[in-house]
Amino acid sequence: MGKSWVRWLLVSLAAVVLSSCGYNLLQGNEEAVFKTWGDLDSQLQRRADLIPNLVATVKGYASHERETLEAVISARARATSVTLKAENLGDVQAMEKYRAAQGELSSTLSRLLVVAEAYPQLQASQNFRDLQNQLEGTENRISVARQRYNEAVERFNFSIRSFPYSLTNNLLLHLQRKEYYQADEASREAPKVQF
Repeated sequence: MGKSWVRWLLVSLAAVVLSSCGYNLLQGNEEAVFKTWGDLDSQLQRRADLIPNLVATVKGYASHERETLEAVISARARATSVTLKAENLGDVQAMEKYRAAQGELSSTLSRLLVVAEAYPQLQASQNFRDLQNQLEGTENRISVARQRYNEAVERFNFSIRSFPYSLTNNLLLHLQRKEYYQADEASREAPKVQF
């Protein structure tokens, strides 16, 4: 009877230790990062999908703005060709490359919308206004998705570094820190307005 009691005690102790070691919590936090990355990535793809229609609409009214239209098409092609898989979210260079491609696309889209303002007929077009509204809504969704992704990364990075979860991670899981989605360097400068 003494050995079964000791065995029961060891099994119970092991269950308590394993249930409080954070093994499932760490994996859940990593899955939250992957989910929020997927949400952000799908919103960025939605924006990329809107661009051909926007360019075609602007082209119909402002065909001599060829350079701007080509820049948008080129930036879209680069942004959609640079992909970042969930398992590479800890890779600083891959995240930077992805973010730079998306930042370039944002910048060229802004230039396109500024060009469009010079064409009153284009501004009056219902199709253009609808596309502009969809793009604005998508940009808002992207902003929210970025914020949620960064919050999930913060929670995950903290959990793999805090005690006792850091022990569980170091001994069992070996999960790597994830990179935040940071603002584009160009967006930190205020635009220059000339009258």
